[in-house]
Order: sequence, then C-alpha cells, then structure tokens
Amino acid sequence: MAKTRKRGTKWQYEIYVGLDPITKKEKRISKSGFKTEREAKAAARLIELEIANGSYIKESNMSFETFAQEWLKYYRRSGVKANSIRLREKEMKHFSNVWDSYPINGISKKMYLDRIYDLSNSVSRNYLRGIHACGKLIFRYAAELGLIKINPTENVQLPKQQLKVNDLEEIEQNIKFLEKDELALFLNMALSEGLEMDYLIFSTLAYSGLRINELLALKWPDINVHECSLRVTKQIYNPNNKITGYQLETPKTTGSIRTIKIDEKIIDLLKKHRIHQNKIKLKNHMIYQDHGFIFARNDGHPLLRKVVVRRLERLLKKANIDKPITLHGFRHTHCSLLIEARVNMRVIQERLGHESISTTEKTYSHLTANLEKEASQKFSELMNSLMK
Repeated sequence: MAKTRKRGTKWQYEIYVGLDPITKKEKRISKSGFKTEREAKAAARLIELEIANGSYIKESNMSFETFAQEWLKYYRRSGVKANSIRLREKEMKHFSNVWDSYPINGISKKMYLDRIYDLSNSVSRNYLRGIHACGKLIFRYAAELGLIKINPTENVQLPKQQLKVNDLEEIEQNIKFLEKDELALFLNMALSEGLEMDYLIFSTLAYSGLRINELLALKWPDINVHECSLRVTKQIYNPNNKITGYQLETPKTTGSIRTIKIDEKIIDLLKKHRIHQNKIKLKNHMIYQDHGFIFARNDGHPLLRKVVVRRLERLLKKANIDKPITLHGFRHTHCSLLIEARVNMRVIQERLGHESISTTEKTYSHLTANLEKEASQKFSELMNSLMK
C-alpha cells in the first residue's frame, strides 16, 4: 500500500516493494512533485498495478555515453569479430557526440529520429544503415536490462535519400575492373617487371576472385594440388598494418567459407613458390617463424596489405593503365570475365562467396545489363528473320 505525504508545497508517494535479496535492506519506490495528494495516489496506483503484473521498470538516469561504453563491453564479449567492434565504436560516436551526458531514459523517439535525419544529410546510405543498426543494438540492450520503458529505435524507418556526388563517385569506383586485354597486359608486366611473388599474387587474385584478406590468410593445407582447388576458411585482420599485429578471423559471411577450383597454371605457380619458400626457410632459419602462410614475408609472417597495394600501384604505372584499380578490382575483374563467358550466376555467387545470389546480381547488375541488351537484340534478329 502506498503512503503519501506532503513535502513543502508538493506531494510525494512511497511504495514498499520488499527486501533487497543481496543487501537485505527495504526497497522502496518514491516520487515527489505532485500538486495534490490525489495526483500522488493516482500515480502510485499505476506503479502498484505495474508491479503486480510484472511490467514495472525503474528507468535509469545513467548517461548515454556511460551506458554505451557498458554495452560495448558486452558486445565485445559476445564473440563478434574485431573489425565489427571497430565499426560499432565508430558508429556509436555519432550518438555519443550529441547525447554524451544526456540520461539514456530521456532520449525520446523524436530525438532519435532527428539524429538519424541529421545524419542522412552528411553520410552515405550504407553508412547510415550501419549507424542505425548500432543504435538499435544499444537501446535494445537498455530495454532488456530494464533501464528504459520505451525503445526509441522501434519501427524507425530510414529517410529516403537522393544519391549525392560522393555516393555516385563511390559506386563508380567500386565497379572498376580490368578488361581482358588490360588484365593480360598487367599480368605480363607483373611477370617481367614484378617483385618477388607479384606475378603469383595478382594471378591468384585474378583467377580466383578471392578477397585480398582471404588471399593473405591462405595456408598450404588450404591448397589441394591433386584436385586443383583451394579452401577458404579464414581471413586476415590487420587494420594497423603491423607485422605481428594480425588476427585470423572467420570469413565475411558463412557463404564465404567455400572450396573453389583454380587453374592448373596457378597450381604450377604455387608448387614453384613452395620450393622457393622452403629455400628461404633454410636460409633464414634463425628468424623464420613458420605459420604455414603461402604469401609470407622472409621471416614467415604474412605479407602486409599495404605492401601489396604499393606493388599494385607500381605495376599499374609501369603498364600505363590509367584506371583507379584497387585490390578488390581483381575480384570485379574475375566476375566480369565469368559473366562475359556466360557462366551461370549461381556458380559465380558460390565462387565469390556471396551469402545470397541477390547480392551477386545486385553488385554486378551493370555487367549483366549488357548481356540482357545483347539477348534482346538476338531475339529481335531472330524474329525479324522469321517475319521476312
């Protein structure tokens, strides 16, 4: 039963809710600031009803930043990849920057919507999705812990966005690939002017469609020379490009765990490389740490991504290829040549390690559009010949 009393000019209620199981002290809920005793009693009855049906939540005045840091600790312990944690930290700052010391239970749906709409004017659509996903994780955790009654992220729809110049440039860059003659020119340059392993690295990327982090994580047991295949079960994570600061993680998605066929030419290159690598091991046996990496430095540690990037830039310049080709561009090149060769899209999806075929179709719709146009033209030619 609630008790009410007057404190100054305002009224207060107090409800006894039992003993704390840990401290054994009495637990009470109180609130003041009511103009009349009647208002205090009415508010107390609502709380008692919530307690009776188990829906009562004592909201927390903890600041958003304090709780967000607590959530991040929980998120780290949930077994997510280091790269995911780094992305969530970055996304979280878009909320912390404006709600730093603001109590988490005071953030309304309107405040959340306003923040999302503000961000929609300054970040890309994909990045906004990530920020919103992070916000939902934080507030869902707060609701599960009983720190907030209403989750401000529920049923929030992202605003529609028009593509900005930066978005268009990003899309344009993401679809850059080498044409057949350009790839041949580049690989010939890598063979004649490349540094150690250049020809093997870029040939493997071009012939397999692997992501660079999957390639650098390859170990010798992943190669089956008899079946001409390689197995992708891991990727390397080394955001700071430190020689020993890398981690091996599971691939990007479950679909990225795959076995793919590779050309006999690549198998022959790998065989020759292994013989050469064994000689390096003997020569550098005092410093060589053999972790089984195929694309290893002379001390056994995996090659750094930034080193491969520099080598790519060097060879593009030597070959006079004036295109903003990135390491991921070899993956696009591999796919574009498969599409040109009329390989089934389902096979391409499994080869690239996409989670679903819709991802493959969406990513490379600009390439299949030409084939659709060609198919339409061929159908028209067929009908025209029949109508004559």
